Formats: sequence, structure tokens, C-alpha cells
Amino acid sequence: MNRRCDVTLRWMALFLVAAVTLATGCSTDLLNGKYGAVEIPEEKFREIDALELAEAGPEEAPADQAQESPPAEVSLSIEQCRAMALENSLEMKAVLINPTIAAERLSAEEAKFESTFFTNVDFAKTNTPSISYLDEISGSNVEFVRTDMGVQVPLRTGGTITFDVVDARTKTDAELTQFNPYYASDLSASISQPLLRDAGKWASTYSIRIASYDRQITNAQTKLDVMTILATLDRVYWRLYAARKELEVRQQQHDLARAQLERARRLVDIGERAQVEVIRAEAGVARQLEAIIVAENSLRDRERDLKRVMNKAGLDMQSPTVLTPTTTPDPVRYAMDKGHLVQTALEGRMELLQLELQLLQDASHVDYLRNQALPLATLGYTYNINGLGGTRDDSFDMLFDNDYGDHRVGLQVRVPLGNQAAKSRLRQAIYQRRARLATQASRKATIEAEVLGVIDQVEANWQRILAARQNAILQGRLYEAEKRQFELGVRTSTDVLDAQTLFADAQSAEIAALAEYQIALVDLAYATGTVLGAARIQWEPIVPVADGL
Repeated sequence: MNRRCDVTLRWMALFLVAAVTLATGCSTDLLNGKYGAVEIPEEKFREIDALELAEAGPEEAPADQAQESPPAEVSLSIEQCRAMALENSLEMKAVLINPTIAAERLSAEEAKFESTFFTNVDFAKTNTPSISYLDEISGSNVEFVRTDMGVQVPLRTGGTITFDVVDARTKTDAELTQFNPYYASDLSASISQPLLRDAGKWASTYSIRIASYDRQITNAQTKLDVMTILATLDRVYWRLYAARKELEVRQQQHDLARAQLERARRLVDIGERAQVEVIRAEAGVARQLEAIIVAENSLRDRERDLKRVMNKAGLDMQSPTVLTPTTTPDPVRYAMDKGHLVQTALEGRMELLQLELQLLQDASHVDYLRNQALPLATLGYTYNINGLGGTRDDSFDMLFDNDYGDHRVGLQVRVPLGNQAAKSRLRQAIYQRRARLATQASRKATIEAEVLGVIDQVEANWQRILAARQNAILQGRLYEAEKRQFELGVRTSTDVLDAQTLFADAQSAEIAALAEYQIALVDLAYATGTVLGAARIQWEPIVPVADGL
């Protein structure tokens, strides 16, 4: 007996050593980046490379030119830009897939009431010692095979119905056994139904209801994101319009400065002016050239912004294609009904709709936690039919004859003593809902203030247009007067160039006022939950192809 114990202990020790070795090896493998893990080299984190720039030659062309030359210029209306953004924008693609994800989450929750097929197969071989009548210890070998299969049906009332079929085979070397092997079979139907906690359709469909609210919240957020992207595109479009007009003004002023230089040279050549007038005019030309360079750089920035939002193939941010806006500002003064616009914002803003859906979620969560604070009481009933025989056929014949049946009714009750955890969770949910109600009132006040502020901005920008236009007209007259005075010898080139600069600044202010007025209208539409323009926009979620399904 001691020798057997020693052998058993040795095998157990060997088994433990092997298990520890395998566990250690698995941990090492995981740390070394095996089993699908990605290991980034340490140099990637700790080394910082230097930027190397090559000095450009006088006529050196960029080295990364595309093989296929893009178009030199593309004319785009604001409607075309919107269509390209809706179709190609990377931000739009990321946003429009969110409703699909939320819909799949809801579908997963709705599948919680699907029936489940189950099966279990057990095999056991035992050798049990027992004491015989001869005061001796003898063993009893038993081989047992049990197969269990059935269907489990969840109910919307929170309960579960289970249908189960069992087939068992037992073989033993015990004496006085009439059937060896013998077969046993069972057919049972059972139902388990909660009576308090988790009872009822409202509690069992809680997760589906929350997922449904989440899907609607995602749809509202997606609509808000789409409107944000379109509003951003409209602002970029009008800033591009302003930058292009600004460049045209600076080019026009450069031409006027060159014309002043020619006048100064002509008058100097005939002896009516001093040489210093030419120097003054040349300085004015240089100053206007610098303004053109700054305007061109600003224009390229605005073009890149618009190309980034549109993300059109062939019009990427590195392409040299010039974008020309064809939609012009429409400086029309609109009647602003503040009460109507505020009401439109309160009805159309997706942020308020999201809050309302979240409040509905909170109310459902509070009701669910009230249910979870109840005691757990489960009523169960099982009806079972038994079969037994020397063969499997005999066992199933007895089973189908229904000669031996069992009935079992049970009630399980669990009452938490104190139940502080459930009560604390319930109070937390109630407090959260009250906080969100306060947030809703604050959000409404913020939206109202935002709409009123944008209305004032629209009116202020309209006044800016009128003032800037009048100033541009007067500065243009002043420039013409200074130019005539210069030809009469009363004014210098500096006076003419200063008047020209004021004229250019007035034109730039008028352009900026026109663009800012259009942007203010865009902001007003965004503040009221709408899109500026006559055409409505409808978006659809993106449903990507799921590999392997």
C-alpha cells in the first residue's frame, strides 16, 4: 500500500511541475509578443529622428509631383462641395457607420429571447471499495455514460421553459444485478418564473429598451455630426471666397502701384518731379507685392481646408489644383423673428433630443433598479417521465408508456438583509436623472442665448456690409482725387500710395463683411438645427461588409 502511495505522489508531483512549466511558458510567450500580440521595437518609442531638408535650387521643381497632372483649376459651387463632402469626407464616413453599430447592438439585445439547444455528454468510470459479508474489502467497477440534450426557451415574462431528454447507460461488475448493462431515460419539462425581482415584461426587456434609446441617441448624434460637417464646409467655402477676392484686390492694388510708378517715372523724366518720387513709388510696388504673397499663402490654406473636408479623389491636399468658388454672396437683409427662431432651435436641436432620450433612459433605469431592490422569489415546476430497461429500446418503451411520472414544485426566496447596495444604486440613478433635468433646463437657456447672439451677429454683419461698402466708395474717390492732385504737383507719391492702401483696406473690409455675413447665416442655421439653403439633405448610415459572415 505504501509503495502505491509513493507512486501516486510521484505522479502528482510530476503533473504539478508540468502544469507550472506550461503556465510559465505561456506567460513568457505572451510577454514576448507571441500568440497574436504585436511587439513594437523599443527604438520606435525612444529614438527621435532629425528632419533633413535639402536646399532648393533656383528653378528646382518639387520632387513629389504626381505622374498624372491634376487639373489646373476647378470651379465649384457650394452645393457641389456639399455633395462631395457627403460622399467622400473621412469624418462623414466615420460618423455614418455609428448608426449601423448601434443598430447591431439593438439586434443583439433583441436576440436574448432566442431559444437555445443544449447537449451534455458525461462519461465516468469508478472503482468503489465496499465491505462484504465475509468481512473483506472488495471493489465495484462501474462505467457510466449519460447523454443529455434539450431546448431552453426564455420567456418575456422573465422565466424560462426547458425541455430535456436524458439517456444513460450503466455497466457494473456488482453481483445480484439483473440487467448489466442497463439503460435509463428521462423526459422532462420545467418552467422557472421569477415572482418579484426580474419578473414581468418590463424588467426582462430592460436591456432592449436601453439599446433602443442608445440607437436613437446615436442617430441624433449622427445628424448633429453631419450638420456640423456641412456647417464647417460652408464656413470654409466662404472663407475661401474671401481669400480669393482678397488676392484679387491685392493684385489690383499692385497694378495700381505699378501704374503710379510709371506716372512718377514719366513726370521725373520730363523734369516735373524729383527722383525721390520714383523711389517712393517703387517702395509702394514692393509693399503691394508682399501683400500679394501673404494673400496667396492665405488662399492656399483655405483651399487645403476645403479639399480636406471634400476629400475628393484627384483633389487631395497636395494637389496644386486651384479651387474657384462660383457661388457668390447674397447680401439680403432678412427679417429676424427672434421668438420663432428660438422655438425652432428648441424643437430642432439634436442636443435637446439627445437629452430627452437620455431622460427616458434614466426613467427606465430607475424603474429597473426599483425592481432589482425587491426580494428574489422564483417559482419552479418540473414534470418528469422515467424509463428503465435492459436495453435502450426497453427504456424508451417505458418512457413513452408514461407509467412512471414525477411532479416537482419549488419556491426559492432570497431576501437581502439591509439591501443597502440595491438602495444605493437606486438613489444614484434618481440623483443622476435629477442632474440631467437640471442640465436640460440649462441647455435650453444656452441654446436660446446662442440663437439670440447669432441673430445679433447677423444684424451686426449686415451693418458692417453697409458701412464697409460706403467706406470703399469714399476711399475710391479719395484715391482718384489724390492721383489727380499728384499729377498737378500738389501731392507726392507717398500720399497717392497711402490713399491706395486705404482704398485696398476698405475693399478688403467689404469682402470680409460679405463673407462674415454669409458665415453668420450659416451659424444661425446651425444654431436652429437646420441647414442654410433651399434643398433638404438626407443622410443614410453606412453598412460595411462584415468579413466571415
